[in-house]
Amino acid sequence: MDDLRHPSNTITSDNIPKTIPILPIVDTNLFPKMVLPLVLIQREAIELIDEAMAGNRMLGLLLSKRSDIDSKHTSEDLFRFGTVAMILRMSKMEEEKAQLLIQGLNRFKVVDYLHGKPYMHAKIQVMGSINALRNKENRAMMANIVEQYEKIVDLSPGLPSEMGHMIKSLQEPDVLADMVASTINAPVKEKQKVIELLDVNKRLKKVTRLVNDQLEILEMGSKIQSQVKEDMDKRQREYYLRQQLKTIKEELGETNDESVEIKEYRDKISLKELPEEAVKEAERELDRLAKMHPSSSEYVVSSTYLDWLTELPWNETSKDHLDIAKARKVLNNDHYGLEKPKKRILEYLAVRKLKKDSKGPILCFAGPPGTGKTSLGRSIARALGRKFVRIALGGVRDEAEIRGHRRTYVGALPGRIIQNLRKAGKNNPVFMLDEIDKVSSSYHGDPSSALLEVLDPEQNFTFSDHYLDVPFDLSNVMFLTTANVLHTVPAPLRDRMEVLELNGYTEDEKLKIATRYLIPRQREANGLNASQVKITTGAVKKIISAYTRESGLRNLEREIGSVCRGVASKIAEEMAENLIIRQKNLHEYLGPEVFMPDLALRITKPGVVVGLAWTPHGGEILFIESVAMKGSQRLTLTGQLGDVMKESANTALSYIRSNAKKLNLDETFYEEHDIHIHVPEGAIPKDGPSAGVAMLTSLVSLISGKRVKKRIAMSGEITLRGEILPVGGIKEKVIAAHRAGIKSIFLPLWNKKDMEDIPGNVKESIDFCFIDKMEDLLKKVFD
Repeated sequence: MDDLRHPSNTITSDNIPKTIPILPIVDTNLFPKMVLPLVLIQREAIELIDEAMAGNRMLGLLLSKRSDIDSKHTSEDLFRFGTVAMILRMSKMEEEKAQLLIQGLNRFKVVDYLHGKPYMHAKIQVMGSINALRNKENRAMMANIVEQYEKIVDLSPGLPSEMGHMIKSLQEPDVLADMVASTINAPVKEKQKVIELLDVNKRLKKVTRLVNDQLEILEMGSKIQSQVKEDMDKRQREYYLRQQLKTIKEELGETNDESVEIKEYRDKISLKELPEEAVKEAERELDRLAKMHPSSSEYVVSSTYLDWLTELPWNETSKDHLDIAKARKVLNNDHYGLEKPKKRILEYLAVRKLKKDSKGPILCFAGPPGTGKTSLGRSIARALGRKFVRIALGGVRDEAEIRGHRRTYVGALPGRIIQNLRKAGKNNPVFMLDEIDKVSSSYHGDPSSALLEVLDPEQNFTFSDHYLDVPFDLSNVMFLTTANVLHTVPAPLRDRMEVLELNGYTEDEKLKIATRYLIPRQREANGLNASQVKITTGAVKKIISAYTRESGLRNLEREIGSVCRGVASKIAEEMAENLIIRQKNLHEYLGPEVFMPDLALRITKPGVVVGLAWTPHGGEILFIESVAMKGSQRLTLTGQLGDVMKESANTALSYIRSNAKKLNLDETFYEEHDIHIHVPEGAIPKDGPSAGVAMLTSLVSLISGKRVKKRIAMSGEITLRGEILPVGGIKEKVIAAHRAGIKSIFLPLWNKKDMEDIPGNVKESIDFCFIDKMEDLLKKVFD
C-alpha cells in the first residue's frame, strides 16, 4: 500500500484498482504519461480528492460532453473512455478550492457506475494498447509525425523548441502518438477519439491527420500575417512619398489651395460662435486635417470629430414659456394627481420668471412602476416649451456610456449625454435619466460616478466628455431622474438630487384616470369611437378591484385594452354596432376574477392577523397565521422570512412569555406546545421589522383563543418591553389597506405625522388608531 501511495513508484495495470472515483473534466484531456494541472472549486470534487489522497491517490478522468463547468454532471454527460491518473501534488488555498498536479497512468473504460457516495464512482476495465510494436508502417508514420511536428513548433510561439528534440527521442509509437496529441492545438473531442483508439496503428493515423490540420492552419495564419505586414509597409511608403511630393511642391511654389471640405469646416467654426477652448481645439484639428490625404484613416477620424464640434448646440437655446397659469393647465391636463411634482415645477417657473439666470433643479421622481414618472417628464417639457430628451440607464455598466470614449479608440463616439444634446439641437432641454436606480458598475468603470459631475450644478457647467476633450456647459439643462427604489442609488448621487415621491394611486384616483385618459386612449388605439363602446363606472371599479392589484396603472390599461379589443372583434364581425360594458359582461372579455375582492374577510379563526407591508411596487396587506400543536417549546417560522422578521417573531414570543400573567394568558402554554408562524405567499421573500405588532397580536390571539376583529390591520415594530416603534411606507400601506376593504388601522404613535400624505377620501373611510404600547393595542383588537 505504501508503494502505491508514492508517486515516484512505477504503477502497472495490476496495481490499478477495479473501482475508482470519477472526476469529470471540461475542455481539456489527459493522456497516459502526461502531466496536467487542475483547479477544483466544486464541493463534490473536493470530497473526491480528499478521499483519493487518503487512499491510493488514484482517480479516473472522463471528458464531459457539456462545456458548462459549474453544473452537476451525470453519467450520461461523460464519455466512456478516459485516463486513470495519480495525484502527484495537491494544495488547498481555501476550504472550497484545491490545486492539483496529476499524471496519466493508463487508459480505462467504464464498466458500470456505482452508487452510495456523494461523488461519481465507477467499476472500470484497464485498457492496454494493441499493435504497439515498431513495424515498418509504424516507423514511417512516426517519422512523418516528427517532421510535421517540428514545423508546428517553429510556427507556434507557445511551444518551446525543446519539444521538437524531445519528440525525436521517443521510441515507443504509442507514447509518441499520445505526446503529440496532447500538445497540439486540436479540439478536445478529436483528442478524445485518440484516447479511445487502442490500436496504435490507427492511433498514429489519427494523430497524423490532426498534425496536418494544425500545420495547415498555422501556415495559413503565417501567410495572412505576412500579407498584412506588406500592406502596412506599402501604406507607409505611400505616406512618405506624398510628404516628399508635398515638400517639393512647396519649394516650387506650386501648393494647392484648401479643399472645399476644409473651407466648409472653417466657415462652420467662424459662424458657430464656439467657446474659446472649443475654437482652439477645432482650429488645431482642422490644421491637422488639411495636411492629411483624404484616403487615410486618420482623415475620417478628424473630420468626424469636427462634425461633432460644429454641430453641437453650444449657444442654441429654447425660450422658456413662463406663463405659470398655462403651465399649470398643461400639467393638469396630462396628469391627474401628482400634486407635489406639479407644485415643484410651478415653483421653478416662478423663480425663473423672477431670476433669469437661476439654475435648473435636478429632480428625482421615485415611486412604483406605472405611476407616471416618465410621462410626467414629457409634460414638464411641454409646459416649459423645451425639447424632451430621455435615455434609459437600466443595465448601463460602462462609464463611457456617460463620458464617451477617447479618440484613440477605433470607432470612438461621445457619451450619450452629448449625443442626445446634438439630437435635441438645443442646450437647455428637459433631460430625463430613466431608471437611475438600475445603473451598475463593472471593470469598464462606474457610470454612477460619472453622473456625479453631470448632476451637480456646481460642476456641470464645465462637463468634459472624453471624446470632445473640451468643456461643455450643462447648467442650462433641466435634469430629471426616475427610480423605483432609492436604496440602490449611491449616497453621493442621491445627495445631488431633490427626491419627489410618487406613491401609488387610490381606487378613486384610478377610476378618474381611467375615465379621463386610459379609456379614450385605448379606444383610439383599437380603432373605436365613443359611440361604439362605453365602459360603465361599475365595470371600471370591478376591473380595478378584481383584475388588477398594483400601485400604478399599467395593468389597468392592459385590461381596458383587452376589453376594447374584444369589442372591436365583435364590431368587425358585424355581431354588434355598439356595446355597453357592465360588471356582468367583464367575464366574457377578461375571464374569471384574478383577485378576491375583500381579502380582509379571511380572518375566521384565532391566530390570524392582517399586517401591512411596503414593497418597491407599492403597499401590500400581509396575513400572519399562527397555530399550536402538542410539543415542547419549539417555534417554527415559514413563508420565506428574512432575519429581521424572524427576530421580530422571537421578540414577540419573549414578550408574551415574560408578561403572560399580566396579559391573562396560560403561563404553561409554551412549555406544552410547539408554535408555527406562517406568512402566506411563500414564494415571495419577506423581511423588515414592521410585522412585529401583527406577529405579537397573532400569538396572543392563538394562546387566548380570541379572534381578532374583521377588517382591521396593523403595522409597527415592537421591543421586548412592549413598546411600539415607528415604521416607514405609511402612505403605501394605508392605500393597500383601503384597497383590500380594511376599516380600521393600528399604527405607531410616532407615525401620526405621516397622515398629511394620506388622500382625503382614504382618511374618511378608515378609522386610524395610534398607539405606543402593546397592552393598549391588545385591549382593542379582539372580538
